[in-house]
Amino acid sequence: MSMNIKENTLSHLDSDGDITMVDVTGKKPTTRQASAMGQVRFPQEIYQQIKATDGMTKKGSITQTAHIAGIMAAKRTHDLIPLCHPLPLDKIGLTFDYNDEQSSIDVSATVKVTHKTGVEMEALTAVSVACLTIYDMTKAISHDIVIDNIHLVAKTGGKSDYKHT
Repeated sequence: MSMNIKENTLSHLDSDGDITMVDVTGKKPTTRQASAMGQVRFPQEIYQQIKATDGMTKKGSITQTAHIAGIMAAKRTHDLIPLCHPLPLDKIGLTFDYNDEQSSIDVSATVKVTHKTGVEMEALTAVSVACLTIYDMTKAISHDIVIDNIHLVAKTGGKSDYKHT
């Protein structure tokens, strides 16, 4: 895992150590994008059952439902994470890929905005809620499901870019 530790202080603490929302007043709006990913792993036989039906369950399509949930979650990130700014998101994209080697559904999200602050939390929230939705849609089949490896893949715009290595 890459250790990109910034030398400055934590952005959500003021000089007295009190919690604060980052002041973006002086920043100029720029195009910012962030991508995140995560994985929902299943026992092999359950994975094969899900894949054989292309994710259709009695509740409906696993990935279509998770897709909508991920979009809704990204748009509501500021309601879930206390110090996030509400953002007028320009784009939210999610993909779902069957991973035979890991017996998993791999979830990716990319979020884009033109604003004064980034969208890392929105991308991570989209992936997290999409993974939770997949769990919810499949828990009747098995509880031996693991949500794993949710992480930021890349971000662009703002002060610095980042790419997971």
